[in-house]
Amino acid sequence: MNTNEIAVEYRLAHWAQIMRERQESGLSIKQYCKNAGFHPNIYFYWQRKLREAACRELVPAGQETRQLPDVPRGWMACVKAETKAPSPLTIEIGQYRVLIESNADAEQLAKVCRVLAAACILRAVIPICGRTSTD
Repeated sequence: MNTNEIAVEYRLAHWAQIMRERQESGLSIKQYCKNAGFHPNIYFYWQRKLREAACRELVPAGQETRQLPDVPRGWMACVKAETKAPSPLTIEIGQYRVLIESNADAEQLAKVCRVLAAACILRAVIPICGRTSTD
């Protein structure tokens, strides 16, 4: 790390501390800047610089690494989580089985739920699923 990079990192850390203090004070940005003796535009400039630094530190999509990036103190690293294809949901009532895929239509799923609820109520009154050959 050269002296220019160290100076930039120092300034970022300094302004991150100022922003934490402003937030903890409960004052508006305008009022805090007035009390601190600098223009709000300077505050917003460094806020933007901190956000840009945090974004540069994020792991690029598709990069295979488990090491979290260094981010300025007071910031959190955001890493895209790995996603797996969701497994289907299986509902079994007696001898009946309903398989619901992850891309199921919500309206169709609502209809299936109403039918299952009605079947459960009906089953409590008349045992549908446990019929014998003499029924």
